[in-house]
Amino acid sequence: MTDRGDAGHSDATEGNDWNAAEYDADVGFVTDYGDSVVDLLDPRPGERVLDLGCGTGHLTADIAAAVDPDGEAVGIDSAPGMVAAAREAYPDRRFACVDAREFDPAALSAAPDRFDAVFSNAALHWIPPADQPAVAERVADALVPGGRFVAELGGRGNVDAVVSATLAELRERGYDADHPWYFPTLGEHAAVLEDAGFAVRLARTFDRPTDLDGRGGLRDWLDVFGDSLFAPLDEREREAVVSAVEDRLRADYFDAERETWTADYLPVARESRG
Repeated sequence: MTDRGDAGHSDATEGNDWNAAEYDADVGFVTDYGDSVVDLLDPRPGERVLDLGCGTGHLTADIAAAVDPDGEAVGIDSAPGMVAAAREAYPDRRFACVDAREFDPAALSAAPDRFDAVFSNAALHWIPPADQPAVAERVADALVPGGRFVAELGGRGNVDAVVSATLAELRERGYDADHPWYFPTLGEHAAVLEDAGFAVRLARTFDRPTDLDGRGGLRDWLDVFGDSLFAPLDEREREAVVSAVEDRLRADYFDAERETWTADYLPVARESRG
């Protein structure tokens, strides 16, 4: 497993109990894959960039290094523990614990200017569909005219095998479980952005089978990301459900030789201009 992590979550994550240490240790691939989103952003010296859903801040720090010495990167997240970890790891960088649906761009930095770009990696899918327009409007308001919004989020069908197996197991046990994430089609999310005034310049979805290392890789994934799914369960029942989900998926998604699970990630990457 890797030892870095960024936001696999964001600002409407009341149903998930974020543990920064577990996040960095168990699902650090989120940041590793986020490097390609930073490449798409292509941050330049002197730019001001907002990282929406910054998590433990590793990608914010990478962006900050690219825009130094005259630029600035600011990370925001609604999870206090994640922001605290980011501040501890990068005390010279700026982080704020705020909600993406309500943040005031002018309050995030000593500089009065808006941002040249807004960046978001693996965060928007944690925000409920009804709140997506509010986030898009906040982002548009945060950008200079012509500023860019570069984001990656889960697309329709993302981690479908894991989600379907978990929901099926929960329903068989009598729990009324719903899909907890916003995984839109390309057209659905493009419409949200266009309604906020963006011109979508690039949008793509792609298969990205993702290794979850070790025999406990799937269990770790569910432990980090699955709190909203397991909310009604006590610890003993949660353990039983996770074991049953492993049994459902083992034949197709566990490589015994490599001792590695595979999650069927299907992300969406896009660049839009304000």
